[in-house]
Order: sequence, then structure tokens, then C-alpha cells
Amino acid sequence: MKKLLSIILAAAMVLALFAGCSGKTGEESKSPDPTKTPDATQNEPANQPEGGDKQYEGVTVTMWSMWSSGEPQANVISEAAAAFEAQTGAKVNIEFKGRDVNQLLSTALEAKENIDIIEDDYQRIANVYPNILDLTDMAKAVNYDSWSYACLNNQVIEWVGYLNSIVEQPQVGGVFYDKDAFANAGVTAEPKTWAEFLDVCQKLKDSGVGPVAQDSAYCNFAFYHQLVRHLGEEKIEELDMNGGWSDSDAVIAAQEIIDLRNAGYLADGAPDEFPSSENKIGYGQAAMIVCANYVTAEVNNNTGTEVNWGLFNYPAVDGGVENTSAYGGANSLAVTSYSENAQAAFDFIIFLTTGEFDQKMATEAAQIPADSRNTAPAALTGTIETLLAADKPMTWCAGINANSDLQPTIKSMCVELFEGKYATGADFCAALDALYK
Repeated sequence: MKKLLSIILAAAMVLALFAGCSGKTGEESKSPDPTKTPDATQNEPANQPEGGDKQYEGVTVTMWSMWSSGEPQANVISEAAAAFEAQTGAKVNIEFKGRDVNQLLSTALEAKENIDIIEDDYQRIANVYPNILDLTDMAKAVNYDSWSYACLNNQVIEWVGYLNSIVEQPQVGGVFYDKDAFANAGVTAEPKTWAEFLDVCQKLKDSGVGPVAQDSAYCNFAFYHQLVRHLGEEKIEELDMNGGWSDSDAVIAAQEIIDLRNAGYLADGAPDEFPSSENKIGYGQAAMIVCANYVTAEVNNNTGTEVNWGLFNYPAVDGGVENTSAYGGANSLAVTSYSENAQAAFDFIIFLTTGEFDQKMATEAAQIPADSRNTAPAALTGTIETLLAADKPMTWCAGINANSDLQPTIKSMCVELFEGKYATGADFCAALDALYK
């Protein structure tokens, strides 16, 4: 009976948050309207029983965060935790572990350390970490599908058979570009094919701007886009595990990158050490980069500028097998399967990733909102729509990361490809196949 009451009250909490209700339960509660944007100025107390007692009074929830103290994301999480405690009585104890949290979580979760909420890449949550709770029923209770991104949820469900994480920081990839550089070069339309892309590169070069910025840190990601267009992710993974690159269209994909370099379409110095090349966009020396949406904030912050950013999907290639996919990913939040306060933990996750605090996270951390009814920063215009339109995202280099023994070597070879070490695509693929002998 207590479990049923907890689920009912948790649902009422989130419904009140979205609908701007007074926090009362029962007949006065209303289901959220997925067509309306939540009022970011309202965050009324919710989930409270009659008499004014707070439902989670005395409860403590521990969260391991992937951010470091002082980062914009960490600041918003801390503020949300204080507000959640004021409204529900639950204290959220946050341990900011930084980006290396992934090196700690598997062992900690296996040992069932005192953790209720974890925060990390959604692929690792789904495929690596033990003791993660199935959130399917809790998510249905709050109508999570009505504001979240189906492409990301569907991928998690495909991996593990159920929903085990809630998106906090969605990501989308493609070709991010400076709209002003395009206009100055006389480019009036975003390229949709590889031939159109090369035409844009020539116009940018003629205008005195380096067409494509490329940092060595992302060479594997950029080349992976070219491979996916020709081969698809399943075939790439097969080649990565077994070899046979020379007998596939990977030869064509590699040759196209070599031709791109030989035509002078890489920005001066590319591939540079991160973030030197991407910063050239902020300095007006380059126009495009293949990356995920966080590159916009990195460039703006690093260079002290406000680039007039645009985004288009990676161009299609002749005879391509996967010409419409786009990279999508997320840093997400999950509840441990052994948590003694799983409902309170889930309620805090929803509290953080919707309405006021999600909007604040999007604004202050310059990221895509987790709640699709909120508003993306100007630099990320179009990213929400791109994610909502996708039914399945392309992974972050998963095909060429499948063979863990060869992953570091292949990543280095992708850098060498952009550096011009290989004369032909056939040479590059022959070098790849030599790794399997």
C-alpha cells in the first residue's frame, strides 16, 4: 500500500510542476498538456500530503555527478537540490566526481556503495554499469514520453530491453557552421550531398576562409560520418572486428577525406591539437566543423565571441546506405537498483530535467534542453527539432570502437588520414587490414 501511495504521490508532484498546479492531489490535479511549454517561472510545492507534511521528510538521496564543483551544470544541480529539499523534505547529497566518474562507477555499483543516482553517458549506463533500476513504470506514471526524445529512449530500450535512464544533457551532431561566413562567401543553402558540400568548401576557400576546422581529438568522429554514409554502422562494426576494409567502400570514404585535404579544404594547421582548430571558427578563420552541439559553447567561450551558428546534417554520398542518420547521444541520470529511496531519487531526476531547472541548465550550460518543451539557446537553434525528428541516432564512433584492442590504434590512424600520411584510400585501408595479421 505504501509503495502504491508513493507512486501516486510522485506522479502528482510532476504533474503539478508542469501544469502550474497548486500542488494539491486528487480531483484538482491535471495531466500535463504536451503541446504547452512549462512555465519556467513557476515551481510550486508538489507531492505533499494533506496537513502540510512533506512526503520525503528525513530522506537522504546520494548522487554521484559527472561534473566538477563550480561548473555551470554543477551549480544548477545544487540549486535544484536545495529547491527539491525545500518542497519535499528530501535532502540530495551530491558528490561531484568530475569526468572521471566513469572510472569509478562500475566498481562502486558492484559493491553497492551508498549511491541512489548516477550521472554519466547513457551508453555506459545501459551497457556497462551493473545494478541499474528499470524506470519504465515510473516514467509512464509521469508521461515521460510526451516531452522526451524518442530516438534516445528507443536506443536505450533496444540495448537493455527497458528504459533505465532519464536524459539530462541531450546531444546532437552534424556539421556546425558560421552562418555569417556562409553569407559572405555567397552560400545561400545548406549542402545536402557530398558534391554540394565540396562546392560550398570551394566558395568558402575563395572568400579567404578555411572551409573545415578539424581538431585531432575528433578525427575519428569526422571520418566515422563518412564511413557511415557509405557502409552503415553494422557493416563498420563487422569490419572493425574482422578486417576486410580493402574490399569495402571504406576505400572510397578514405579517398574522399584525402581529396578533401588535397583540395585545400581543411583549415590551416588542421588537424590541430584540441581546441586550436575549432577556435579558428570563433576567430573568423574557419567556417565548419563536424562535431556535437557542445562545440558551439566551447568556441564561444574559448574565443570570447558569439558565432552565428547553424547546423546541417552530414551530407549524403552517392550510393550511400545510411544517408539520413545523425549522431545523437546524452549524458543521463539513473537510479541504482538497490536504492532504498528509489521513488524520491526518480522524483528529483524529473524535477531537475524539466521545467525551470532544465531551462536554467540549457541557458547557463549552453546545452539542448532535456525537456523538449523548453527553449534551446540561440546558438543551438534547430537542435531540438533535429532530435525530435530522428527515430534512431547514429552512435559516437561505436563501429570503430567495437574492437577494444584496436581502438586506440585506429583512432590514431584517423588522425594520420587527415594529416595526409596516406596517398590513397586503398593505402589507408591496407594499413587497417594489416592490424589483423
